[in-house]
Amino acid sequence: MTTTALDTLDRLESEAIHIFREVAGEFDRPVILFSGGKDSTLLLHLAVKAFWPAPVPFPLLHVDTGHNFEEVIEFRDKVVARHGLRLEVASVQDYIDDGRLAERPDGTRNPLQTVPLLDAITSHRFDAVFGGGRRDEERARAKERIFSLRNAFGQWEPRRQRPELWNLYNGRHRPGEHVRVFPLSNWTELDVWHYIARENIELPSIYYAHRREVYLRDGMWLAEGPWGGPRDGEHKIEKTVRYRTVGDGSCTGAVESDAADIQAVIAEVAASRLTERGATRADDRLSEAAMEDRKREGYF
Repeated sequence: MTTTALDTLDRLESEAIHIFREVAGEFDRPVILFSGGKDSTLLLHLAVKAFWPAPVPFPLLHVDTGHNFEEVIEFRDKVVARHGLRLEVASVQDYIDDGRLAERPDGTRNPLQTVPLLDAITSHRFDAVFGGGRRDEERARAKERIFSLRNAFGQWEPRRQRPELWNLYNGRHRPGEHVRVFPLSNWTELDVWHYIARENIELPSIYYAHRREVYLRDGMWLAEGPWGGPRDGEHKIEKTVRYRTVGDGSCTGAVESDAADIQAVIAEVAASRLTERGATRADDRLSEAAMEDRKREGYF
């Protein structure tokens, strides 16, 4: 890796650590969204660095769709135990079981995460919520500030975004409002992988090439799971694949890949011309403004 790349990673790390410490000093009840995916794992790694040798002073929150890859949930629980952290789980399945939410006709649960998330924020009185969103992922996220004010209904209002000059962040909010905080805003997918390599950060195994039965739907390779399987005319085939992002299994696709180690993944990401969400997330293909619509409702 070049000296310039190392300097970039150092700057990004320093910025993220500064953001964690600013939030710790300015807010009363922060929480880190943690799913076990690569971005939230990186977020937790940076939080550990920010407060070492003291423990991370925030709990973790996972909004669980119930449609997770087993490897990711096992990894999530292992990391939580390793750091001795408290994990709160907001379960979409619980909301479906008691009638507060209904399954969508397409079986996708990602859009159903908003209500459990907002209820968890309200019930625990969280006033700052760390997320692993990055501006390079999607156009709506590119519009969002590092400190993103949400109103009393958890909604994002672009016109209320505040300027962020000279690394000064304004966390003022009224009772009932909260702030979403994105320490990875200025990172790219390639930055993330370079940093994971440099810091030797462990990830769920599905981020690397492995054999898996998949089927083709709308140009994406999907895996069978508790969310369902192939429809009429769709056929399972075993391929060597990996996941660039992980989420609800019903709408998260794999990519064909032989990248079995981190350096191979870095080379693959460097050559890609599609963002990870654009390439592998069906829920972002629902409309041109799918993510922005969800964020206005209170999504991550």
